[in-house]
Amino acid sequence: MATTGRGSQGPLTGVRVVELAGIGPGPFAAMLLADLGADVVRVDRPGGSVIGVEPAFDLTNRNKRSVLVDLKSEGGAGQVLDLVERADVLIEGYRPGVAERLGVGPDACLERNPRLVYGRMTGWGQDGPLAERAGHDIGYIALTGTLSMIGRAGEPPTVPANLVGDYAGGSLYLVVGVLAALQHARTPDGTGQVVDAAIVDGAAHLATMIHGMLAAGSWHDRRGTNLLDGGCPFYGSYATSDGEYMAVGALEPRFYEEFTRLLGIGDEAPDRNDLGRWEELRALVAERFSTRTRAEWTEIFEGTDACVAPVLSLREAPHHPHLAARSTYVEHGGLIQPAPAPRFSATPVSVRGGPALPGADTEAVAEEWGLPGLLTTGKETTG
Repeated sequence: MATTGRGSQGPLTGVRVVELAGIGPGPFAAMLLADLGADVVRVDRPGGSVIGVEPAFDLTNRNKRSVLVDLKSEGGAGQVLDLVERADVLIEGYRPGVAERLGVGPDACLERNPRLVYGRMTGWGQDGPLAERAGHDIGYIALTGTLSMIGRAGEPPTVPANLVGDYAGGSLYLVVGVLAALQHARTPDGTGQVVDAAIVDGAAHLATMIHGMLAAGSWHDRRGTNLLDGGCPFYGSYATSDGEYMAVGALEPRFYEEFTRLLGIGDEAPDRNDLGRWEELRALVAERFSTRTRAEWTEIFEGTDACVAPVLSLREAPHHPHLAARSTYVEHGGLIQPAPAPRFSATPVSVRGGPALPGADTEAVAEEWGLPGLLTTGKETTG
């Protein structure tokens, strides 16, 4: 497994980002910007968050630096505004109105820096009937219909960790919005602006293709009955004899033909285009997979276009030969973690530093960003 060091910083080298500490999608978005080379300074609060991973293991804070500022203390907002004046981007994930009450809302920040991109990360958005409500990933994807698509027919929806809402519908859309706004701000007549990234908006947007299929009549608004949601017997997962699983995605006819041949059911499988016999086909496929171990089936399908793969655990995945060859996972500071993505030919990215510890970089940031007052405040808050 590859290890990483400081080296090249990536295509966002020179971009300065201020992240107001939070949990979930905001920190992940800031990590992605940091992975791409931005100088991300995380403004941590004294005492830390009441929810979250121990700082030394919080990989979403890798490649960042941290300073301590108490936004509720006299002068705290001024310290953040001093950082903002020297930054290109700010990211915050408070409930609507909180940043304004703390004195670091969009108006105050854009007054100090008219070209600032002010990125706001929330679940419900900055307006609407639910904007003031608390929430979490599962509620956001539930309301957009996204959760309703995940799981087996006749069973409760399957919770997809917090990947679909927080990170796909939230973080990634915030990063796209921030980079688009940054491009605009850097045009000759460009200005800064506010990016309102709401998880409900992103999670809904992710299902655009499905909505098109629904309108065309090729998608049923019932979980587990469609081509891509587990309803199809040649697009799903099956248990092996050792209690593990194989994933099957043999959609195209030629891939399906190879799949059934290697599985050993080519001569007895019912017509895959006869939806009325899908359950019969599913039972046949399940019975065959149950006769061998995951390792045995992996060997059988290895190097073929049958579109079958073993379902690996989080600890197993880094050791798969393909992922190891691509250094999809790296080790830094003793922590195995996903490598930065995507990849760039001219400005390669890397894990340059481990998780930023709260307040550990106050002195360096004060010097490099020209903020001696920050150093004084940092010493006061840590003492």
